[in-house]
Amino acid sequence: MPPHEQLNPAAREYAPARSAVAGRLIRITTALAVVAVAGVAAIISYQHAYELVRSHGESGATARLAPFTVDGLILAASMVMLDASRRSQRVPRLAGWSLAVGIVATVGANLAHGVVHGPIGALVSAWPAVALAGSFELLMMLIRTGHRHDTELTANAARHHLAPASDHDVPVATSPMPSLEQTVRAWHKAGHSQRAIARELNIDRRKVRQIIEGAA
Repeated sequence: MPPHEQLNPAAREYAPARSAVAGRLIRITTALAVVAVAGVAAIISYQHAYELVRSHGESGATARLAPFTVDGLILAASMVMLDASRRSQRVPRLAGWSLAVGIVATVGANLAHGVVHGPIGALVSAWPAVALAGSFELLMMLIRTGHRHDTELTANAARHHLAPASDHDVPVATSPMPSLEQTVRAWHKAGHSQRAIARELNIDRRKVRQIIEGAA
């Protein structure tokens, strides 16, 4: 018998929860690193764009706010694409075009800022913009893969909940699709908060609380 099948029912029941916690810690640590890099890159990229805008005749609020429209467009487009991915919908073309235009604009602005110092200066000046755009996309990828992983863990938890292991080596019939109540309880047992369950299943949080309390 394979080692994973030799686990007693209690160990098998809590294995998805332990896996969910470990995965969540890894994603949080990675997200913090990505956000830190993005924060530093955003500050430098903003300063470059601000100086470029000022050197071309703008001043005051216009010079201070114009750089936000460039990197803000990248963030907005990335969030729209993330939302479409989580809903299993087609990514809007406008979001894709906006992301591409934003990346080209921020890299171009940083290149223009450093080009007076020669090719090497232009490349050095452009690097923060590249790091910022890459950090945005890495963070979106992390959220997407984390959502998929949580869904798989939830499905596994539901299967373990609906089909407990037998003391004998008797094959267990395939379980039917779990109901909403069974899914909510399985997600809760896997370590998800009521808020997260309500958001992922698109139901009211009070409904989630009623289902969990009804199982107690």
